[in-house]
Amino acid sequence: MDISANNPVVKHAAFGLAALVAIWLVFGYAAAFISSFLGFLYPAYCSVKAIESVRTEDDTQWLTYWVVYSAFGMVEFFSDIFLSWFPFYYLAKMLFLVWCMAPISSNGSQFIYNRFIKPFVLKHQKKMDEALDNLGEMASSTLSEVFKGVGQAQKMAQDKAAEAAAEQVRKGMTGGDSKME
Repeated sequence: MDISANNPVVKHAAFGLAALVAIWLVFGYAAAFISSFLGFLYPAYCSVKAIESVRTEDDTQWLTYWVVYSAFGMVEFFSDIFLSWFPFYYLAKMLFLVWCMAPISSNGSQFIYNRFIKPFVLKHQKKMDEALDNLGEMASSTLSEVFKGVGQAQKMAQDKAAEAAAEQVRKGMTGGDSKME
């Protein structure tokens, strides 16, 4: 059986599946999950293939998709409570994600990255790098203090355990419950 894209049965099945997903995204249960899952599944598979290939162009393509997908996720996090009330929101989201992952050179990810994300990052790169450096230093000093405190607590616990063990030994040696002085 021919399962190539030129087979009319395969084309009809693909269109039927796409129509079913579109209807489900408009009227069905768990549309938010389905649109996010479908926006993840194919790109994740292609990303693994890109990592394992020797070509670097596909790595850049899928890294760009994930940067745009993450930026979209952040915007969606704050606007989803309003947008999800629109009946075609999840269908529009899925169409947007399909546009972003389309296997063409000028797909949505390339457009959004080059038009919005790249200029923003290049404009603010110095400030972002300084903030990340400061954050790294703060995290390092905070972790040092935490581990220092953990070490002190561990030492105190060991001292208390040694004192309790010594007390038990003293009690055993004297044969009674009174403390030795």
